[in-house]
Amino acid sequence: MALRTMVERLEMAGWLDRVGEPLGRGVQALLRGRVRDALHGVWLGHPLHPALVQVPVGAWLSAAVLDALPGTQRAAMVLTGVGTAGAVPAALAGLNDWASLSREQRRTGLVHACANLVAVGLYAGSLVARLTGDHRLGRRLAYAGMAGASIGAYLGGHLSYRQAAAVNQAEAFLRQIPEGWQDLGAQEALTDGKPLRARIGEVPVLVTRTGDGVTAMIGNCGHQTGPLADGELVSVDGEDCLVCPWHGSTFRLADGAVVHGPAASDQPLLRARVVGGRIQVSLP
Repeated sequence: MALRTMVERLEMAGWLDRVGEPLGRGVQALLRGRVRDALHGVWLGHPLHPALVQVPVGAWLSAAVLDALPGTQRAAMVLTGVGTAGAVPAALAGLNDWASLSREQRRTGLVHACANLVAVGLYAGSLVARLTGDHRLGRRLAYAGMAGASIGAYLGGHLSYRQAAAVNQAEAFLRQIPEGWQDLGAQEALTDGKPLRARIGEVPVLVTRTGDGVTAMIGNCGHQTGPLADGELVSVDGEDCLVCPWHGSTFRLADGAVVHGPAASDQPLLRARVVGGRIQVSLP
């Protein structure tokens, strides 16, 4: 309970903003366009950072096991080097994701990054010590680095599972929609170039015209629940898309596919049809 309380206090630590806010602006200015989308994991369909983290964590854990066994100094040294090198792209992807988080999430994420930075420094020192023949010091630095990485991992878990960072926050709305077709209103209320706001109970739905038909998606952006109805309709590579007004995530209307981040997951789409001049939607 004491650990949980301490971590939750990080979310309210406003003094971290003095570092976090200018750093976030700097990251967003530096990482742009296709590089930014690639690091977010748009091409992968979900955030890239968790996938890249497997390399340093796996290598460092394996090195820790080998360090406890005789005759494995060389193998442990190689794994320490692999993990340290693999931490660089993982950190870059994580930094890119962090810059687009909410203020409370960024506070936790900043400490998460600092813990991992300390871990990388210790592992780099471990690698230098091993290369110079001091394997005893190398083992000690590596175990200290594992402690730092474990703290970072705990905070990363808090970010993902407690603060819902980098998860598709629109997906949960699908669980609130009843089975069967739901009536959203008259087709005549839908005009070209202007999305139609609708609701199914407490679930926001956004309806737009696509050619001769209509398309419907969850109305709040999966990245940080921004109101997509206030976004701009644009054309990307000849496809009609919608831009979230909060952070610029861009989704293709035809299938909800994410075109530009920071969202890395597709926007949930509903089945849509027009019957007797009425717009109806249902679960996929």
